[in-house]
Amino acid sequence: MPTYNYARYIPEAIDSVLMQSYEDFELIVIDDASRDNTADIVARYARGDKRVQASVNAQNAGMVNNWNRCLSRASGEYIKFLFGDDRLESPHALARMAAVLDRNADMSLVATARTIIDEHSNSIKTVSTYSGNESFPGAEIVADCLLERLNKIGEPSAVLFRKKQAERGFDPRYRQMVDLEMWFHLLEQGAFGYIDEPLVAFRKHPQQETVKNTANTELLIRESFLLLDEYSPKPYIRLSPWKRGYMNYLPLYSIWKIYRTHKKLSRKEALAYIDARYGRGKFYLYYPLFKLYKAYRRVVRGKHEL
Repeated sequence: MPTYNYARYIPEAIDSVLMQSYEDFELIVIDDASRDNTADIVARYARGDKRVQASVNAQNAGMVNNWNRCLSRASGEYIKFLFGDDRLESPHALARMAAVLDRNADMSLVATARTIIDEHSNSIKTVSTYSGNESFPGAEIVADCLLERLNKIGEPSAVLFRKKQAERGFDPRYRQMVDLEMWFHLLEQGAFGYIDEPLVAFRKHPQQETVKNTANTELLIRESFLLLDEYSPKPYIRLSPWKRGYMNYLPLYSIWKIYRTHKKLSRKEALAYIDARYGRGKFYLYYPLFKLYKAYRRVVRGKHEL
């Protein structure tokens, strides 16, 4: 449980772990030099329950470094992140997720649907990206996320994975997409399991790091291209020419949309990105084809959901 300035939320997070029916766990809480009383709250829990291990970084290490400190300190076979502002939604969350990996030796990552909650712990909605309780080839999920330019797997609080397959750690080149890049790394090593039931709750509030990063347009563009360039050439990404063209065009279309709709980029800035990656002539030429294919994909997805 990496945490920073979450004194308001962290009791709810820790309580949701301590009430689990699966009791063979260690809860490692690393406070990244919070300026509130997070450290005092966690220390009280550690004194009352030997499964809770509390530590405080002498200096703020940053989000990704603190995630990796949590990962390296864990001694268990499985890793379950839970952010200090999230919570486990079911007392059987750990048991249910661990059982999936126990049953499937070839599986490297399991995720669950999640409830979105607000800063007052009120439920907003349920998010489930894959229907049914199913297993998928890891390469298929990587391709699916790349194709849609979405993290369809979930946030770190929504997954469980094997420590030995994650020893490399989270890649510090990323900030906003650091979790998705790790999921790709894990899915190169095995299958993906999904539980279509909200066993965790992910909190949305103005103070969270992902909200701050989302406002950084340059960061999002840079990481989108970094992830695409690193994983789309992999030999296991088997896509038709139409889908591969769509995948490569989509981030450029998103840049154009940021300029046209959201005004977070100037026309000059948007075209500079497009020129560097694609060339504006080619971009304009394929624009109507992309729009047609995008509409076709939307219709196909709609039919599948009926």
